[in-house]
Amino acid sequence: MNTIKAKLRINNAIVTSADKGKTLIILPTTQYQENLRDFTDNNNFQISNTDPTITFQKHTRKVINNKTNVINPDSRWKYTNLNPSAPTIRGLVKIHKRDQPIRPIVNWRNAPAYKLAKLFTHKIQQLAPLPFTFNVKNTIHLIQKSKQTPLTPTSRFASLVITNMYSNVPTKESRLILEDLLSHNTVDPQSIKEVLQWYDTITQQNYFTSNGNIILQKDELAMGAPPQASSQKSFCHP
Repeated sequence: MNTIKAKLRINNAIVTSADKGKTLIILPTTQYQENLRDFTDNNNFQISNTDPTITFQKHTRKVINNKTNVINPDSRWKYTNLNPSAPTIRGLVKIHKRDQPIRPIVNWRNAPAYKLAKLFTHKIQQLAPLPFTFNVKNTIHLIQKSKQTPLTPTSRFASLVITNMYSNVPTKESRLILEDLLSHNTVDPQSIKEVLQWYDTITQQNYFTSNGNIILQKDELAMGAPPQASSQKSFCHP
């Protein structure tokens, strides 16, 4: 391992993973950094002169410690990240595409609202479970589901590909949908108010650090980002 590390250092190279499969890739560090820079330049991001982590931490504590119907007072300490830091980004290289762009992965585990996001996801599943959801765990599950689906000679399978889903999950529309689901499930008004406050607190913490810079996403949300982060192993594919 030391020999490999020395060769990488001498040749200014980096080891990362491919977006598809279990392939490791060695590429020049400058190329990897350019791919990350292209991603931030081509999306709605801005560089911040200050790290907002402390401000986000104070706001998260305030939301958790407010009088609440949803969090047991004796359990509030569990949902505060004691030593938060700005999330970090890395890129999985799409070797199957031209110019080998990256799929960004943001590690959100150290963010101020990470634990609150996990609680949020759990509570939403209890208070407002999505109706008529259809999903599969893996290929085997898909095959099993397909066998149970009546097919005719005119049946067709369709695959829809969404371009640049990363930075295009709308927060305003998602909030309206959440509020509607909570009301539809006859959740009491105070609990609805608190859950929506959680949503606002979590989705505002939409930032990461890259090459020493704090990067803020001004509008919309990353696929897999908070509050979805906890259901995707706390990594965003921000």
